[in-house]
Amino acid sequence: MKGERIAQLELLLRSHPEGLRRAEIARRLGVHRSTISRYVDDLSHHIGIYEDNNLIKLKADDDDSSPMELSVYESLAFNMGAEVLASSSQFANPHLASGLRKLAMNMRSYAPKISDNALQLAERIDKTIQNNRNVAGHYNAILEVLIDCWVSGRIARIATSIPDKEEIEIAPYFIGYKDEGEGRKPITVTGRLRHTKDIITLDIASITEARMLDETYTIPDNLKPFSHTENDKYDAIDMIPLRLLLKEKSALNSFSTIVHDKPILEKTEKGEWICSMKAENSIELMLRIIQSGTAVRVLEPENFKAKLISLLENILRMYH
Repeated sequence: MKGERIAQLELLLRSHPEGLRRAEIARRLGVHRSTISRYVDDLSHHIGIYEDNNLIKLKADDDDSSPMELSVYESLAFNMGAEVLASSSQFANPHLASGLRKLAMNMRSYAPKISDNALQLAERIDKTIQNNRNVAGHYNAILEVLIDCWVSGRIARIATSIPDKEEIEIAPYFIGYKDEGEGRKPITVTGRLRHTKDIITLDIASITEARMLDETYTIPDNLKPFSHTENDKYDAIDMIPLRLLLKEKSALNSFSTIVHDKPILEKTEKGEWICSMKAENSIELMLRIIQSGTAVRVLEPENFKAKLISLLENILRMYH
């Protein structure tokens, strides 16, 4: 975490050649003012830093050059994408601001106006973080723990506000956005519940505490979504042309362990998804559909749908 703060300090100083006061640096980095001197000292071992009239500044580097350049189309697309991200407080975090500054500084020599705008967007994100320090700080801390667990392959112990999931241990497999029609797209974590084969997806906003454990894990190849392609040799007896209605695209993760070809997705006017793919005609496929609950509905073929209904009726009769 200290290394990340030092990297952010360098970007702040590069994007503010006029210099910044220690109190302002501490505010932007979200740390106590007393720690800034240590960060400045550590950074000075790598690049030139000096203090002028209580302002921390970087020494000019004549050899500083940009390692890459974006085309005018890429620059404008980047600028518009950054505007969208900066306009939503949900995406506001110091890592986004830091990344924007890196790209902006790289563009300064050939696209100065877009570079300046990107730096202003980074400033806006910093202000959003400051205005929502308590909520955003807690949220980002949770997200960082989950990312650390995912990168290092460590189990995460988390507490949530969800009934029956007050405290669980999870092996994070994916961190990303969950489709919810045209509305909010929360950042979620998908992973396996420890000591089980159950795969769950949680909105990170519902997590109240997160801690990385010493226990390690690996993501099995057969649990990686859509690891099978149409060029694979299938061992299933036969394949059926399956057509499904999905309430959310992430429901496809339920089918990651069965043999299927590449899914073709079509979004409906209601924000749902129609998925067409060939899949193994097996009891495993039926169990995955049942496991998905109301998130998945079989549209075709009719004979497979009839077999599924018959299986469900037999199961229900067992409990009557």
